[in-house]
Amino acid sequence: WKYAFPLSPDDAADLEARIRTIPGYLAQAPANLTGNKRDLWRMGIEVLRDQRDDLERVRQMAAGVSPTLSEAISEAQDATMELVEWLEDELPSKDGHSGIGADAYSWYLKHVHLSPYSWEDELRIMEQELNRSYTALRLEENNNRLLPPQLPIDNAADFDRLQHQAVDDFLAFFESGNIMEMKPYMDPALRARVRGFNPAGPEQFFAQVVFRDPIIMQTHWYHWIDLARMAAEPHASPIRANPLLYNIWDSRSEGLATAMEEMMMHAGFIDGSPRSRELIWILVAQRAARAVAGLQMHGNEWSLQEASDFAVEWTPRGWMQPNGQLVGFEQHLYLIQPGYGSSYLAGKAQIERLLARYQHVRGEAFTIRDFFDNLNASGLIPVSLIEWEMTGQKPEHLE
Repeated sequence: WKYAFPLSPDDAADLEARIRTIPGYLAQAPANLTGNKRDLWRMGIEVLRDQRDDLERVRQMAAGVSPTLSEAISEAQDATMELVEWLEDELPSKDGHSGIGADAYSWYLKHVHLSPYSWEDELRIMEQELNRSYTALRLEENNNRLLPPQLPIDNAADFDRLQHQAVDDFLAFFESGNIMEMKPYMDPALRARVRGFNPAGPEQFFAQVVFRDPIIMQTHWYHWIDLARMAAEPHASPIRANPLLYNIWDSRSEGLATAMEEMMMHAGFIDGSPRSRELIWILVAQRAARAVAGLQMHGNEWSLQEASDFAVEWTPRGWMQPNGQLVGFEQHLYLIQPGYGSSYLAGKAQIERLLARYQHVRGEAFTIRDFFDNLNASGLIPVSLIEWEMTGQKPEHLE
């Protein structure tokens, strides 16, 4: 949040000035929106409806501060709904695919994200990850067939206690396993992600995992350690000290967070919890399913609904709700942000390649701690550039 509530008079005036620009921008839309991409058009209507609701929440949070701010919010809401009505009138005439096409997608991966992969490469990787994760999951389930089922936590006290214990155990494993140098900002970064208990139980995919074993998502919350490091230990390079444009850091950020799940499992992190190994493979399968779906949308093979249906069908145990908020949100996000949906597993593949090549260069001097400390020190930049820096060997695709 840029603003703290209740708003000060200066902040109220600043916010009002910003909100008053909304009607003018939206008024330009009918002249600027000339495309035929049906799914983007349709989902744009939903985004604008959410914007109207968000503006209403801002009004309630700022209630009584400034009558002119409230007036500006009302005008922005009216302009938003006028655009919604226009979009709805135009929607029946829109029948085109919404992806950028496989060739443009490949160009974007290579020249913007500096990825070694093409659209076709990523599709093969995602399909193989889907196959691999289901194979591993079924073998784990067979191995655990005599164990009791892993049921969701059913009360707030245990849910809170086990989440905090998960932070303790995860960082203790980092330290005892000599995984990487420990930092004082790690604990508060992870502890800030402790979530509240939902008496209705797990209602979406990731909650299904957290409610069964809160420690599993600690691995993926490495994101928050990354962000804490950027704040506490900004990189000496002014470029690396700030988030790079166009999310070209996603192979490193999402790739490492995803890789940490499986890597830490192989390192022994959940050796005492056989059922939790199943959760790791379920996470891989869900990432693979949604990535295949996103790639097929950008290849203009599937609509957003077809992509969502595939992601639901291929997420294990029925944990992705059909037509639920999460699946629609994810597939729309991947449609408007090419490369992001696949970056979790494509980035993981690049991290694994980096580890393999780094240990080859280091030989007997290689240690896991050395690898992670150097990886962390490189900052949030494309993995291909980190590989070049850590190995001294320029990746072939950068030639």
